[in-house]
Amino acid sequence: MAVLALVQFMIVIDNTIVNIALPSIRNDLGTSQAGLAWVVNGYLLTAGGLLLLGGRFADLLGRKKIFVIGTSVFALASLTSGAAWNSGVLIVSRFMQGVGEALASPAALALIVLMFTTPKERAKALGIWGGLAGLGATVGVLLSGVIVDFASWRWVFFINLPVAAIALVLCAKLVQDAPAVGVKRKLDIPGGLLVTGGLILVVNGLLSAAEHPWSSFGVWGSFLAGFVLLGLFVLVESRTEDPMMPLRFFANRTRVSANATTVLLTSAMAAMFFIVTLYVQQVLGYSPLQSGLAYLPFCIAFIPGMILSTQLVTRFGPKTAIIIGFVVSAVGMLLLARIDAQGSFWGQLVPATMVLAFGLAIGLPALQNAALHELSGEDAGLGSGVQTSVQQLGSALGLAVLTTVALTHTTGVLATGVPQNEAIVSGYRFAFVIAAIVLAAGAALVAVFMQKVKAQDPNTVGAPA
Repeated sequence: MAVLALVQFMIVIDNTIVNIALPSIRNDLGTSQAGLAWVVNGYLLTAGGLLLLGGRFADLLGRKKIFVIGTSVFALASLTSGAAWNSGVLIVSRFMQGVGEALASPAALALIVLMFTTPKERAKALGIWGGLAGLGATVGVLLSGVIVDFASWRWVFFINLPVAAIALVLCAKLVQDAPAVGVKRKLDIPGGLLVTGGLILVVNGLLSAAEHPWSSFGVWGSFLAGFVLLGLFVLVESRTEDPMMPLRFFANRTRVSANATTVLLTSAMAAMFFIVTLYVQQVLGYSPLQSGLAYLPFCIAFIPGMILSTQLVTRFGPKTAIIIGFVVSAVGMLLLARIDAQGSFWGQLVPATMVLAFGLAIGLPALQNAALHELSGEDAGLGSGVQTSVQQLGSALGLAVLTTVALTHTTGVLATGVPQNEAIVSGYRFAFVIAAIVLAAGAALVAVFMQKVKAQDPNTVGAPA
């Protein structure tokens, strides 16, 4: 568990650690604004598009083997990212990091699903795993500020190398593979191409929407093509003898509703990180180091939330924990909507981020548990890939929609003659209110659609889903 969690923590950190380093990358490599966007989006696009395929590879070829390959690819790409001598090398390396995540992350989660079989053990394991998604994102921002201030932007990538090396050495000795029972060793090539292409186009549309109007061809054209491919994927899967994604996967109401509401939680979370970072740097004038340290209370509050989430899932089942997590997170977002142009770290940011962290730490692990409810050993990698994919899609959606909402609101307020800083903060506040509404809606959807189940029965592993 420690080995698998170590790699997952490294991967999640890499989703956010590069953001604060972008200005330094631009100054050092002479990267254009479009190039900087690809440094971030190339990673997200590749990982989001290939996660489902990576999960299926794990089911067919062996979870441990794919985990080792993915971790090795991620480490090699981290090395070339840190050593990049121009923007092109860095962007290509970021694409390869996305490939590494798409292979390693679902394979690791599938191993955990199959290794921890008793309800209490699985609740604890998935509690740690789900909590890492939120905690790692925060630590990424924190580490980025420290590294950029005291070392170089290159070390936000080089720091992955010793972590990956330790994990690979320990993996060979400690991690036992959990072979799937009854899996036909045959890859559904048409299904794999359709779902990968469809997801890449949808993610590309979401990322484009963060920089261009929704009416632009690059946005709606990418969406349309992506959804056409995903529709064809469903049609092909319904007629294929050995489909990549058996339609029985969607027969479980708890699993489907958990994956759907994961999009809501991760979209609000990604937008929060992005907007708060802009607020403390551009409005309050924090340095990269100060910006990173501003997330320290978030990290502190996240840990008790993870512990409580495990207890709630074990005792009452994931549904109760998810609802509580969403409601508390919504309250945290509303507290963030109290920020102003002058700003008060202790009076405004600390209470809001600590409440928000506590709620997210309750909700994320519980969602992870519900998303893997009654998942068969045959489809463990696939289910893990689906859950990780919807997290990526949610993050891209949150950045595209909520940052656009903030910008549009700011433009409207500026037109009334309000000073620029106050107008910017007004846009941020409006986005936080919308995020709170999204989280409250997520709690309502879970309450209505999700079945109330206790932690998974160990006998479900290896049985039909």
